[in-house]
Amino acid sequence: MKTISIIGLGWLGEPLGIHLQDKGFKVLGSTTSEEKRKRLFLKGLEVIRFSLNPHPEGLGFHALFQPEILVVNIPPRTRSGNGEFHLEQLKYLRSLIDSSPIEKVIFVSSTGIYPETPSKEKYAEDYLLTHENAGNEILLRAELLMGKDQNYDLTIVRFGGLMGKDRIPGKYFSGKENVAGHTRVNFIHQNDAVGILAWVIEKGLWIQTFNGVAPIHPFRREIYEKNSAELGIAPPASYQNELDGIDRLIDSRKILETGYEFEFPDPLGFSYLSTSN
Repeated sequence: MKTISIIGLGWLGEPLGIHLQDKGFKVLGSTTSEEKRKRLFLKGLEVIRFSLNPHPEGLGFHALFQPEILVVNIPPRTRSGNGEFHLEQLKYLRSLIDSSPIEKVIFVSSTGIYPETPSKEKYAEDYLLTHENAGNEILLRAELLMGKDQNYDLTIVRFGGLMGKDRIPGKYFSGKENVAGHTRVNFIHQNDAVGILAWVIEKGLWIQTFNGVAPIHPFRREIYEKNSAELGIAPPASYQNELDGIDRLIDSRKILETGYEFEFPDPLGFSYLSTSN
């Protein structure tokens, strides 16, 4: 039985851990909360309290760095700072990985790394990113840090907007004025985000970079109106008076070419938890 360690059993990491466990893997994961550690333990997950503040804190956390495969799922909180703290976290994490027997690492990144500029061509994994053109330089620096002089096989997965379960796009714009509804989305359902990470592990897709985005890109207004009709959410009060045009779209062909099949290829068909909002 192969053991997989997951740093960050959050909104994505927790269902990933349960999914891999159901697939027959032994899963070891981390959380920063004792309350959550106990809750996840009841779900059968072996969980260790571990924090990067930015230096490592916790009890017995070195066990997280013993398996062959490690999934790093600690997204930067760039909205609450300049992201330098996140890079410091990753530096300490790298030192732990470099002194461990870990052979393979999946690093969860974001399509926010691509330029913010709309383009006739979809942004693909081989797009040449620089510090000048990156949509989020912290994301680029994080990927470069994880890939610099590493002695492990690194696969990077860049996810689009993570939706599904309790993350409902229409909820965030309910009743708001002047909402941008004319651009198309780069969303991915939680089930497919979990599915792609598990697919990389099961198929041995190492030393690669993949975009994790649903292959169909509906307009934002279509999604907001569908959420409103199906989930009882008030739609946006008004939309921006803009014509549909060229969008900033992310290409998902590479992961499709490996044989992965999306459970939710179209964000208009995403499933959500019921809501009374």
